[in-house]
Amino acid sequence: MKALPKRLLPLTLFGIAVTSLFFVRPVQGFTITMEQMGSNFVANGSGAFNLTGLTFSGSAGADSVGINANLGIVLIGTLTAFLTEDQYGGFTGPTSFGSGSAQFPDTISGDFVAISGLLSVPQGYVSGSALSNSMTFNSATFASLGLTPGTYVWTWGTGLPNQNFTLVIGGAGVPDGGSTVSLLGFGLLGLAALRRKFCY
Repeated sequence: MKALPKRLLPLTLFGIAVTSLFFVRPVQGFTITMEQMGSNFVANGSGAFNLTGLTFSGSAGADSVGINANLGIVLIGTLTAFLTEDQYGGFTGPTSFGSGSAQFPDTISGDFVAISGLLSVPQGYVSGSALSNSMTFNSATFASLGLTPGTYVWTWGTGLPNQNFTLVIGGAGVPDGGSTVSLLGFGLLGLAALRRKFCY
């Protein structure tokens, strides 16, 4: 195979860099990150859902928050006396994320969201609306909560943005959705510019 002409190499690298920008997909869905903070264990959630592809199962009252690692259950957010949640089925994902049994937080805040046999969101939730919440387990650790560090993902639908629920335990990291590819593209672009400067 004939080598590329010297003048074509920078153009090729530029094309790769630009193309990578058009295929970048942002981090999607709703993500809860659980990590050790001092002597406490903290869970912070944020993001949005696209409910397309899920099946509405009805509305029900929420009566607890917490985690059950052995059963793959997370319930996070604020409970109120009249809180009602909309429940959806039709997703796939892990059935556990550790060996722990039911654990209940000491403090809670934000929008109620849950993943168990069903996905639960605030009643009347509209796809794409931002949600955020948190809960703290005082004097707790991975071991005491029975959690296995890692990234756990529940998905549904056809892969549209926000059709997933991600749980990150212990800062294992969420896929960057393409930012690494973008940086690589910019690096190649810079390399091409330098090569052009010194070769011509």
